Amino acid sequence: MCIFCKIVNKEIPSNIIAENDDFLAFHDINPKAPVHILAIPKLHVDSFHEVSPEMMAGLTSFMQDIAKETGIDHTGYRIISNIGENGGQEVKHLHFHVLGGAKLKWGHFSDSDPKNMI
Repeated sequence: MCIFCKIVNKEIPSNIIAENDDFLAFHDINPKAPVHILAIPKLHVDSFHEVSPEMMAGLTSFMQDIAKETGIDHTGYRIISNIGENGGQEVKHLHFHVLGGAKLKWGHFSDSDPKNMI
């Protein structure tokens, strides 16, 4: 069982900010912005590459609600999903990073030199 499934099952504590029958949102333990929330489906899906359009429709609405609840809906925010090893996915459970609360730069999310990319 992956770490996010354990969070869904309340086997591991997390700072939950929103939850419904299908989705869960909690604060990232290593925030990259003043607001850094992880939004996940409760049903295990490995990544965005495997998610159904129906699940994404519900998750989209859920993330929009998170933006409203955290007060970043009018100032702007970023949503990121890493897919696979080369995409930087560390946990094999679909999750979206909802980041905001400051003017976000792109460079501080990268830890690689573009010159080294093929």
